[in-house]
Amino acid sequence: MIALSLAEIAEVVGGQTYDIPDPSVQVTGSVVRDSREVEPGSLFVAFVGERVDGHDFAEAVVAAGAVAVLGSRPMGVPAIVVPDVQKALGALARHVVQRLGATLVALTGSAGKTSTKDLIAQVLQSKAPTVFTPGSLNNEIGLPLTALSATEETKFLVLEMGARGIGHIRYLADLTPPRIGLVLNVGTAHIGEFGGREQIAQAKGELVESLPEDGAAILNADDPLVRAMASRTKAKVLLFGESGEADVRAENVRLTDSGQPSFMLHTPSGCSDVTMRLYGEHHVSNALAAAAVAHELGMSVAEIATALSEAGSLSRWRMEVTERPDGVTIVNDAYNANPESMRAALRALAAMGGASRAKGGRTWAVLGKMAELGDEALAEHDAVGRLAVRLNVSKLVAVGGREASWLQLGAYNEGSWGEESVHVSDAQAAVDLLRSELRPGDVVLVKASRSVGLESIAEALLAGGAQGEVDAR
Repeated sequence: MIALSLAEIAEVVGGQTYDIPDPSVQVTGSVVRDSREVEPGSLFVAFVGERVDGHDFAEAVVAAGAVAVLGSRPMGVPAIVVPDVQKALGALARHVVQRLGATLVALTGSAGKTSTKDLIAQVLQSKAPTVFTPGSLNNEIGLPLTALSATEETKFLVLEMGARGIGHIRYLADLTPPRIGLVLNVGTAHIGEFGGREQIAQAKGELVESLPEDGAAILNADDPLVRAMASRTKAKVLLFGESGEADVRAENVRLTDSGQPSFMLHTPSGCSDVTMRLYGEHHVSNALAAAAVAHELGMSVAEIATALSEAGSLSRWRMEVTERPDGVTIVNDAYNANPESMRAALRALAAMGGASRAKGGRTWAVLGKMAELGDEALAEHDAVGRLAVRLNVSKLVAVGGREASWLQLGAYNEGSWGEESVHVSDAQAAVDLLRSELRPGDVVLVKASRSVGLESIAEALLAGGAQGEVDAR
């Protein structure tokens, strides 16, 4: 964080100081909520959670070098006490962002936020110092913590914004006002909470409504609900997508034998070839979104194409591709799942399977529950199972309870797969099955919603051998 004294911080957050001998002492390190991340000069933020009360770590974090604790009660150590710790953290982030002078880029969407954020960050880092959301810490706590990690050297601040209801993105955008706002898509993720895609579009569009007149709204030309958001902003609009009307678009899209996308990138300043290191055609749209942001910030098409071609995956369990010594390839995409991302992952698996089939290998889709789909859950799980058949995935392993049975039934009814689709009760059963049947050349995709924890299957398969069990959850 930029250096601020404890007195300044207390004034910004409207807090009262306790047990602080010298209020002029500055916070020169990071602002953290995890006591294990404390370093000399840190400010520790104490939240009261369902299982852990951060205030209980006050003495330990000060002993580890924290300058003070931001909390909701005195703790016998240097502290700034406020009525609402979350609101205070947001106020501090707003103050720091206003002082920074960095260009703030915010993005949202139903699918692909984290992968696109990682691409934007890598492209912009090739131009100037960039701070960006780690992983998918995109809520009212993770977003201000990311903003507070920026320093005086930061030129670009890239923030992912998530929403579980109307008003959430408006709140986040008020904390960290963006100059560039990117909306990727409107899908069915969290549709059970929102009630419909129109309500999701209303929530996502709050981002473009927050933009200033000299800002830029970057919208997906291929998604009608996103494109319609152009009428909701006073900023200029830049379209990306495969549509011929898009300002930033892709032509001649194809996949390499290993499933990596290649295309001709067109921007208003010219065109250049891109071949990505990431896997799956869905990354083309993500790359175009990143290219549109970079173009708006003055990068040349050659610079953008080079950065996109060199970019890798920065966040765990998102299309992580690892080949075992025995020739089996594990694709760990188990961080999260919704119908859009599940379909994209299956298409990537099918593309990767082209090369494996030539060597006698097979494709395996190890899938679990997609959460928060409400009344659409049965239809969406059934549709994913059917898609696996239509894409000629060799084997489907549906893992878990009711939703997994819907996946397996959809596959069975689509193609009468019989032994080619199977429903197993849990991750350990899936690992046991796969260990007994996998052979060199096989490609295994593992994907489900985060709450299911199927990354344990990928990790167990990568551990190798026939011994060991899945980590208990």
